[in-house]
Amino acid sequence: MPQLGNTMEEGTILRWLKAEGETVRKGEPLLEVETDKASMEVEAEADGVLLKILAPPNTTVPIRQPIAVVGAPGEDFTSLLSPEPRQNGAPAAEGAAAAPVEPAAESSASVVAERGSLRISPRARRLAEEKGVPLAELEGRGTGPEGRIIERDVRAYLAAETQVSAPRPPRFTPLAARLADDLGVASEVVATAPSGARVRSDDVRRHVETLQSRPSEAERTQDFEEMPLTGMRRRIADNMVRSAFSAPHVTLVTEVDMSACSELRSRLLPEVERLYGVRLSFTDILVKAVARALEEHPRLNATLEGDVIRLHKSKNIGVAVALEEGLVVPVLKRVESLTLGQVAAQLKPLIERVRSGKFSPDDVSGGTFTITNLGPFRIDSFNPILVPGQAGILGVGRIQEKPVVRNGAIEVRACMNLCLSFDHRQVDGAPAARFLQRLCEILESPYSLLI
Repeated sequence: MPQLGNTMEEGTILRWLKAEGETVRKGEPLLEVETDKASMEVEAEADGVLLKILAPPNTTVPIRQPIAVVGAPGEDFTSLLSPEPRQNGAPAAEGAAAAPVEPAAESSASVVAERGSLRISPRARRLAEEKGVPLAELEGRGTGPEGRIIERDVRAYLAAETQVSAPRPPRFTPLAARLADDLGVASEVVATAPSGARVRSDDVRRHVETLQSRPSEAERTQDFEEMPLTGMRRRIADNMVRSAFSAPHVTLVTEVDMSACSELRSRLLPEVERLYGVRLSFTDILVKAVARALEEHPRLNATLEGDVIRLHKSKNIGVAVALEEGLVVPVLKRVESLTLGQVAAQLKPLIERVRSGKFSPDDVSGGTFTITNLGPFRIDSFNPILVPGQAGILGVGRIQEKPVVRNGAIEVRACMNLCLSFDHRQVDGAPAARFLQRLCEILESPYSLLI
């Protein structure tokens, strides 16, 4: 399993593009892998024949663990399959491969929990969050490598809690018990009756009437269509839950006058198009303005890495892009060193690669701040959710003409709402407000971006 990004610890195999026994060429697509960032194709690293697939589709595999054997036609590879499982991250002996990965096995890739030194696998964390299990309650219960909490540990905790808090079954009167048995609803009444309650025949009859008034299973299935939470949607769901429940979000909203930006854009459009072959957009101006404001307020250009706040020198600005299947955030690197024309020239093909699905791991990694724009959808303001780890994200609303009082007179100006969400663990309200204030000043006097 290749490492397709700096933060990647494991990958999920979506599908193999070659079958066992097929010839592969170095550099041609071999399989599709889903990481914590995106889904992408992995190319073959050598010429040969795909002799054995060790990890079937829907298997999550730690990085650097063997997932297939490629060799010469008819080559005997059985000696390469070690019967002894390797610890995650331990190097294999030269010429050796790991035993085939079982799809149901718990991945040994782990992350460090927010509290203390608790280590927990992604699947265990997801189950704990879904069931509302506090991570602190799992400390010391890990049975995985190096004491990691794995999925079976969470299930064991849930089973123990269920046994402790198991309610007393309801008590039936003789007539109610006989009626419930005759109608075949005894188990359903037990499930719905209060703990220790005395169930009478009238209670059973009311329960049956309720069941008869409900639509049948066939009727219910005609009213909706199920969509499995997999792939990109699962990845987005996991990231959003992790962000929302780990970072205390605070959102500040202010209005900015974009009239001067509109004028600047109109003046620069023909020259940028002549020099770079692209049209300058408001997003390009926003990206450059945010980078300029971050230079003066570096606490917003930060990420939380464990117990350390990392202040980044480079302004790597992510721009959220909506796709049919979800949201992807390509990252424009070192914006502080780019002119407005260069921002436009580099951002447009970057977004096009994402929309076409032909982007690399580097295109969507390394972000230090994010911009998400819902203005094209006629949205005025919203509360954007932070990219996990980042200190801030800027939500952008639509530009619309409004009556504004200036120097005692009413004028029509092009106005827009800016919505800054920040991680209160990393930044306090006043520094975040000063950043937003400075950003408004830059956008209302945008010619400073040309200096």
